[in-house]
Amino acid sequence: MNRIASTLQQFQKNKRTIVIPYITPEFPIKGTTIPLILALEQSGAGMIEIGIPFSDPLADGPTIQHSSEIAIKNGATLKRVLELITEARKQTTIPLILMGYINPILNYGVEKFLLDAKKAGVDGLIIPDMPPEESDEFRSLCVKNDLSNIFLIAPTSSEERIRYIDSLSTDFSYCVSVTGVTGARASFGDHFDEYLSRVKKNTTKAFVVGFGIKSKEQIVHITAFSDGVVVASALLQAIAEKKNIDDVVATARQFFSSLV
Repeated sequence: MNRIASTLQQFQKNKRTIVIPYITPEFPIKGTTIPLILALEQSGAGMIEIGIPFSDPLADGPTIQHSSEIAIKNGATLKRVLELITEARKQTTIPLILMGYINPILNYGVEKFLLDAKKAGVDGLIIPDMPPEESDEFRSLCVKNDLSNIFLIAPTSSEERIRYIDSLSTDFSYCVSVTGVTGARASFGDHFDEYLSRVKKNTTKAFVVGFGIKSKEQIVHITAFSDGVVVASALLQAIAEKKNIDDVVATARQFFSSLV
């Protein structure tokens, strides 16, 4: 059993909500990545999603776009991200999931990337701009390297489409809360509960909900339907203006602990 499956099973057994923070490596300060991973784990994170900085992140709103720009200036290339995960793995066993767009992976070389990701200690991958229908070869290579694939379910997904995504995702699917890009939100629209009920009805594997989640009240509401949530922009906003690593870590710890 891989780390993702084991963690999901453990959280479900203990009836705990799995909250997954998203971080952009080397944001807001160079050298922040590993201390931030360790602090979030200690604060109750079930897994950690690590964004691969990219100059044209189509699915991301202003907060994550800005964090990617800063990260790239701080040297967070794909190669460097894998080096940081390798170092982090010496100190943690928490599942680490890479979220990134396909272009940097193609430039790196798909087979080499998957091999290096596995060696570094990556557990799973979210590639939002890779159509599931075109993922057969990629998924086969992931199976070879024992890497989980997490595909996205959208509010516009039909029941048939939801079942299809559920069948392709290795351990769990990522349920996008709203159409559009990432970013913290006050609400998710009138048909949100109906949408989550439809996803729950048509999935056999676990699913988590992301995009826009920023409060404990939202988490409590959403996890009445789902197995967990992803918190991204709200966490990045909380640490964005910090000027040293200690302040970044302390702020992230305080913010995330208030959600778990």
